[in-house]
Amino acid sequence: MTGIVMQHGRLLVLDQDTERLRTWSLPGGKAEYGETLEQALVREMREETGAEVEVGRLLYVCDHTDAGVLHVSFEVRLVGGEIGSVEENADTRPIRGVEFVALEDLTALGFSDRFVNLCQDGFPGAGSYMGPKSAIGL
Repeated sequence: MTGIVMQHGRLLVLDQDTERLRTWSLPGGKAEYGETLEQALVREMREETGAEVEVGRLLYVCDHTDAGVLHVSFEVRLVGGEIGSVEENADTRPIRGVEFVALEDLTALGFSDRFVNLCQDGFPGAGSYMGPKSAIGL
């Protein structure tokens, strides 16, 4: 699952290798045994970004067939914390940095036009099952 944090036309992203060619990713991860999706996302956001968040609306549910899991995206709102205060070994892929990036700069970081358009348009169809993860441009 991933958390989408938008502020003033900028998206919170991690400088971190992904399973694709992109070296920037959205914060998030997997739920641990006994966690709800909300609890897991709050924990993952804290570990990976230093942000304390409140989980908002469900944006999309997609199939991530390469990994054999569902990809679930939620809108989240910052309520505290210190952006960039990453817990050591927070992820199996090292996190080199945490930044808010302007939406128009995301394609230069490897995000697709489709994903940028969804961000700019306020996530039309939020709460929908979208099929493959590629349908939301990730």
